[in-house]
Amino acid sequence: MASSEDDGGAASDDKENNNKKRGKGTVATAWLAFYNIAMTAGWLVLAMAMIRFYMQKGTHKGLYRSIARTLKFFQTFALVEVGHCAIGLVRTSVIVTGVQVSSRIFMVWFVTSSIRQVQNEESVVLFLVVWTLTEITRYSYYTFNLLHHLPYFIKWARYTLFIILYPLGVAGELLTIYSALPFVRRSGMYSMRLPNKYNVSFDYYYCLVVIMLSYIPLFPQLFFHMLRQRRRVLHGEVIVEKDD
Repeated sequence: MASSEDDGGAASDDKENNNKKRGKGTVATAWLAFYNIAMTAGWLVLAMAMIRFYMQKGTHKGLYRSIARTLKFFQTFALVEVGHCAIGLVRTSVIVTGVQVSSRIFMVWFVTSSIRQVQNEESVVLFLVVWTLTEITRYSYYTFNLLHHLPYFIKWARYTLFIILYPLGVAGELLTIYSALPFVRRSGMYSMRLPNKYNVSFDYYYCLVVIMLSYIPLFPQLFFHMLRQRRRVLHGEVIVEKDD
């Protein structure tokens, strides 16, 4: 009798645990669907705002200032994705996601928004258009995938458009940082010179130079990772990657 009761209790515990996991899975899926729908809508709003501005003004000058607040909100809110990775809601590297999100936030807050002299550069429009197209496609892909109704066109766009958009986006970011260098050097913004009470020296100009140089090793790694993902998703190739 004791054995039978123990078995029944174990089965009951297993059932309860499975129900909890199922409940957590449902909540997680609902949250991720809501998040991705909201982010898709946000970047669509940005796209419409950019199109409307250009149609009304006929120039890109002033475009960044007109969308800066919305851009800052949605790009900064993407930090939530690092949390998704950290707690296991999505199977993506925390480091990779953190680098990608933080680099975007850095471009928005510490380059383009902070250095007004570069806001009318054509390179800013370049990376804004690339980011917008990329994010609309990416978040749409995640949304439809979560809902189990993924159109092939969305999947194809997610794993094909980056071949052109990724290099263009990197070019826009690098050209924008390069355009900012003379203004940073003259103003000494965000820099600390010795002597000071903290006994620390920091030169934002050289920080930007180092960041530009960091694109050299990082861009090929991320780009070829996406190419491997494309072969796996679109062509069904089995990709065996070495463990780090």
